[in-house]
Amino acid sequence: MKIGIMQPYYFPYIGYWQLMNAVDKYVIYDDVNFIKGGWINRNRVLNNGSASFFNVKMSNASPNLFINEIGAPNDLIYKNKQIKTLEMLYKKAPYYDECIELITSVIMCEEENLALYLKNGIIEIAHLLDMKTEFTLSSELTKDNALKGSDKVIAICKELGATEYLNAIGGQELYDRDDFKSEGLGLSFVKTNIVEYKQFKADFVAGLSIIDVLMFNGKEKTKGMLNSYELV
Repeated sequence: MKIGIMQPYYFPYIGYWQLMNAVDKYVIYDDVNFIKGGWINRNRVLNNGSASFFNVKMSNASPNLFINEIGAPNDLIYKNKQIKTLEMLYKKAPYYDECIELITSVIMCEEENLALYLKNGIIEIAHLLDMKTEFTLSSELTKDNALKGSDKVIAICKELGATEYLNAIGGQELYDRDDFKSEGLGLSFVKTNIVEYKQFKADFVAGLSIIDVLMFNGKEKTKGMLNSYELV
């Protein structure tokens, strides 16, 4: 059984969904420290041919707290401004009408815990893309929370009965195959193949949020992109 473990991100890029789709069980890593300046609370959308950040509103955010200890205020004024921004940026995209209702639902979620707010968005979009992956929060698992790094990941894998652990390609700097092999686990990394698509009349901007992918490709083409990766 293949397991993936990653922090919850806000409308993440296509590689995140490729990893989720490639595993049987996906652990949303909510009981680890918040990373300031990372992708947990923000992502990028297309704005006049360039990448522009799109953020979750947070309360008491700190790298000294776990993700599931941070708030996500249900600020309707802020959320409606986000939706209006997306309308301004993507109204003329070919699949705007197909996608905006779901994206609006994700943004307007009333959950005020950051981890649970992000979890809702991940699961809603996973359902849109017909993923069969089983999701769980790491905070719901029985494990030794004093463990760090690969030791904690291995403990989660063993708790869930995994035979193989998959991680994003950036994990090559963090994890050693020998450490996993000694525990009876395989280790592979998902390397995303860049799939270019038409974004209005501008040059292609890679690595944007799943919002951008859906707006320009729709559900079916986006589903086809889920397999555009290599395992290394």
